[in-house]
Amino acid sequence: MPELTESVREFARARDWERFHTPKNLAMALAGEVGELLAELQWLTPEQSAAVMSDPELGPRVRAEIGDVTIYLVRLADVLGVDLVEAAADKLADSGRRYTVEAARGSAAKIED
Repeated sequence: MPELTESVREFARARDWERFHTPKNLAMALAGEVGELLAELQWLTPEQSAAVMSDPELGPRVRAEIGDVTIYLVRLADVLGVDLVEAAADKLADSGRRYTVEAARGSAAKIED
């Protein structure tokens, strides 16, 4: 992750884009890219979406959108000083406390705090 963060940071720096990379702008760009990813999957059946990467036309497009989402998320975390791996680990630990195996197994129901 540090290498990717540095690559994305240097990509922005080389193009003098740092001034545009405010948290608000990056979050909005991230949301836009997530929307583009959703658009690729929107009308697929559950079975088609599960097999999308084996589709020679759709697979590369989905992969590219996931790449865009990742880049904007990495850049946003970098600008805000958030360690993505640590944040995800913390969130997973919190979710593990809230959604115990006994309480959540086989259920998609939300558990309120």
